[in-house]
Amino acid sequence: MNPASRLIPFLALVAFALPSTSPAAETSVAKFQFGAGAVAPGYTQVLPDMVFSKERGFGFEAGATLASIEHPGSDPLHDHGITSDKPFYFSAHVAEEGNYRVTVTLGDKAAESTTTIKAELRRLMVEKIHTEPGKFATVSFIVNTRTPKIAAVGDIKAGVVNLKAPRESIQEGWGWDDLITLEFNNSRPAVCAVEITKVDVPTVFVIGDSTVCDQSREPFNSWGQMLPNFFQPDIAIANHGESGETYRDSIGRRRLDKMLSVMKPGDYMIMQFGHNDQKQIGKGNSGPFTTYKDEIKVHVDAVRAHGGTSVIVSPMERRNYNPDGSFKPTLSDYAEASRQAAKELGVAFIDLNAKSILFYQALGQDKAYLAFAGTGLQRDATHHDNYGSYELAQIIVQGIKDNNLPLAKHIKADFKAYNPSKPDPVDNFVMPPSPQFTNQRPLGD
Repeated sequence: MNPASRLIPFLALVAFALPSTSPAAETSVAKFQFGAGAVAPGYTQVLPDMVFSKERGFGFEAGATLASIEHPGSDPLHDHGITSDKPFYFSAHVAEEGNYRVTVTLGDKAAESTTTIKAELRRLMVEKIHTEPGKFATVSFIVNTRTPKIAAVGDIKAGVVNLKAPRESIQEGWGWDDLITLEFNNSRPAVCAVEITKVDVPTVFVIGDSTVCDQSREPFNSWGQMLPNFFQPDIAIANHGESGETYRDSIGRRRLDKMLSVMKPGDYMIMQFGHNDQKQIGKGNSGPFTTYKDEIKVHVDAVRAHGGTSVIVSPMERRNYNPDGSFKPTLSDYAEASRQAAKELGVAFIDLNAKSILFYQALGQDKAYLAFAGTGLQRDATHHDNYGSYELAQIIVQGIKDNNLPLAKHIKADFKAYNPSKPDPVDNFVMPPSPQFTNQRPLGD
């Protein structure tokens, strides 16, 4: 299940066509029916032994242990399916980058199933869908795909994103290829059908560092990866963050240009840096109230010029305490600088720094480590695990609502008001881990 096992070579990646800028009606790209037996009209059959190949254009990632679900009947989309007692991946080629609505039919006529779905690099799309025997559920979500190619649009010059090789081209390759990759997880997922449809919906671009980006392996996770779970299937979350980076890197590596090249009026950009920007102090008079604020302004001005709306997020705090047990902030100046920048530029502000402290304090020093990546007592002090990132994502969603942004209308109706001083109990939190694991910390601190 290594992304490199079927990664398209970089030079081929950048040659794929970009989506048309003209509006188009939603068009089904592909319909897949899982399992043996009769096939519904318009669907392509997917058998459990179909390993992905570039020639076929779809299939399961290597390493999957799958079984067919087969029942007699005259309803192909519910009589058949595929299941496993372990997580598995299914990938399908798409001809162009952009936003796709993925609709999945789940369930089994004879047995119960529970399915959690992640996409691309562990972006949480559907959380714990349970079906009783003979019952089925149809769920939809939006997956954003991208390639490194930058199209020449207005003031944006053609080129490519300066990816970090081999990290992004290999380990994080699923985030930059021409495939939609779905992870089916939880206890006995049962998948009957998948439909992929190209859609024209608003996009929320996310930019940031290792605490924001799509972390490819357990136990590391970020709030950016959890964010899609809280939105309806009428808006896309496009996470362009990367470990170890700063506002300056966003500009220099052309990540900002990439987002601007595909940004449409009405889109959003949520931005959070600070952890690595600290390391730039003393380099060219860098500091929170000088170059840091200047680089925020570059982003906001560019987004505004392309018809988008910016949301500035202050960097969440590290887990850090004084000898007497009181909390010891490490990013106060960057939090204040981001607040000032938001006020001066007239854009929305979410104080994740202050609210993350409330979250850690609510857990208490004896339990705060459980929100961070690692095992046992050996935990990171900067990077979060599934629980920590899930809670931080809810702070972001609540911040969108508190700012009365039009974006709030896309939040799922069942989202409950979130108070970081009263977080979800860590002892009750369950998120099935993805199969791939690493002991290597993300870049940055």
